[in-house]
Parts: sequence; C-alpha cells; structure tokens
Amino acid sequence: MRSIWKGDLSFGLVNVPVKVYSATESHDRKSHQVDSADGTRIRYRRVREGTDTEVDYAKIANAYEADSGETVIVTKEDLATLPVNRSPEISILEFVPREQVDPIYFDKPYYLEPASKSPKAYTLLAKALEQTDRLAVAEFTLRNRTRLAVVRIIDGVMTLQTLLWPDEVRPPEFKFLDTDVELRPQELDMAASLIETMATDFDPSRFEDKYQHELSKLIEAKSEGGEAFPEIEEADTDDDSEVADLLAALRASVKDRAPQREPDEAPEEPEKKAPAKRTSRRAS
Repeated sequence: MRSIWKGDLSFGLVNVPVKVYSATESHDRKSHQVDSADGTRIRYRRVREGTDTEVDYAKIANAYEADSGETVIVTKEDLATLPVNRSPEISILEFVPREQVDPIYFDKPYYLEPASKSPKAYTLLAKALEQTDRLAVAEFTLRNRTRLAVVRIIDGVMTLQTLLWPDEVRPPEFKFLDTDVELRPQELDMAASLIETMATDFDPSRFEDKYQHELSKLIEAKSEGGEAFPEIEEADTDDDSEVADLLAALRASVKDRAPQREPDEAPEEPEKKAPAKRTSRRAS
C-alpha cells in the first residue's frame, strides 16, 4: 500500500507521527464509454462554452456565487491560502462512547500506521481506546478540505473514519412516522422469534458481490459470442394471492427457519418422575 498523507495524531501535548493509507479499494471492473453502434470510444474535452477551444486542466478554476449574487472565481492558489490547509495534524478534540456515534455518519476509512521508529506512543493510544471503549473525535485536512472523523481500532490498527457533517445527513421526514400503527403482541413476539432463528455472528467473508460476479459472466459470454443468461418466462403473480395475515407469514417464516431433525432421529421423551412414596400414619 502507498501512504496518501503523513502528519501527526495529536491530543493534549502528545504527538503521534502517523502515515495515512486508504483502507478500501474498488473491485468493480473497469470500463470506458463507447458508441454502441460501432464501439468507437467516447472522449470528453474541456472546452470553452460556445467555442471549440480546449482549456488545459491547470488553467481551470472554480466559480462560486457570493451572497450578493456575484460570481467569484477561486483558483487553486486561492484555496492554498486557507488557514486550515496549513496544518499537517489530525487533532483529537474529545473522546466519546463508541455507541453514541451512529454509523449513518460514517464516510471513508483510512488506516493509520506509526511513522516513528518506536510504535510505543501509537500502541499506547490504541490500547487505551480499546480499554475505555471510546472513539476519538478528530479534525484534519485532506485534499484541501476540512474533515470530521473518529479514530477507532480495527484488528489492533488505528483507523481514521471520516464522518459526514451534520447538515449532510438528511432528516427522515416520512408521513408514516406520524401514523399510529397498531401492532398485536403476537405479531411482535413472532417477529422477535424469527429474528432469533436467524441470529448469528457477522462474517463478511460469507457474502459476495453478485452483481460483479454476474457482470463478469456476461462479459466473458459476450466475448465468446454466447449468451450468459437465457431469458426465463416469469409466472404472473396475483397480488391477492400474497399472504394477507402478517402473523401467518411470520409463523410460516419461523417454521421454515426452525432446525429440522434427521429422519432416524427419535424425538426426546420427557423425563419420567419416580412415583412419590406413601407415608403411613400411626394411630394415636
């Protein structure tokens, strides 16, 4: 892996030199756009509007609208003067309970590697975060943008997980949230029972990207002049034939998920209790 950034992870008076690596990579197959008629490649050119004059990438700037409505051109040199771009630090602001950061805020993960000769300060902070079960909330600048992030531990490695800013997460404004939905206790108990029958430990290696797998089959079949997925006629489904009773559907699901006995396995018989001994009373 190649590091994309180098700086200090700082909190209080402590500085931990680190290198930053992207923790994820895409497994999507590479493609480029072509004319579907004959496969001629489509190219995009940066040209001035109303002309055919091409503009070099180095000369392209961004235009923003000011509060007055005026268009302001901001160049890369202008952006480089921003004070936030001058700090090569990941500044830890506070430590918060891990469960208080909702995963909806998670954006992109980066691995942090110790950049000093001794990894003692790095290991000390990592172990302390694990022991206290907390996340370190931090700010840093990457590619000319200020980022909010948390530092968490994954397999002993400090991982910088960038977060979305609060105004980037949309509130779920749905009408059904104002609807009083009536649930029967039996339905809730059966739904919980179904969840328990499907409960297990998360193992990401059990899952695969079916889209990429089928896309590969399609590409290879077309390269050989064949057909990857012959069309199959789908039977018409009647909406009225669907299970109308939610409780019945849950019962059927639980029954389907229940572990089955082997054919030669006899059911367990209840343990028989020994009959109680009779006590005789002496005549007084």
